[in-house]
Amino acid sequence: MEKEFYVYIMASQRNGTLYIGVTSNLIQRLWQHKSNAVKGFTEKYKIHQLVYFEKYESSYSAIQSEKRLKEWQRSWKLELIESINPEWEDLYDGVI
Repeated sequence: MEKEFYVYIMASQRNGTLYIGVTSNLIQRLWQHKSNAVKGFTEKYKIHQLVYFEKYESSYSAIQSEKRLKEWQRSWKLELIESINPEWEDLYDGVI
């Protein structure tokens, strides 16, 4: 089985503070954010809701996508989230 990589966006609430990350183990990484297992930005700003994610076949592609998204204007990020998740539902249950 080939390894999969993910770029994801988490939010504190609808239109709230956003966090963009990349991982090869989405379920584990989301659990870390939701349980505040790793001290830092997502813990400080209570960013626990998965609102968007994409799957990639290579780490290079995922990292490039993450870097590109981080450079986007906030309004573009909000449009991207709402294009697939208009209600800003927590997508975590659909991942696990």
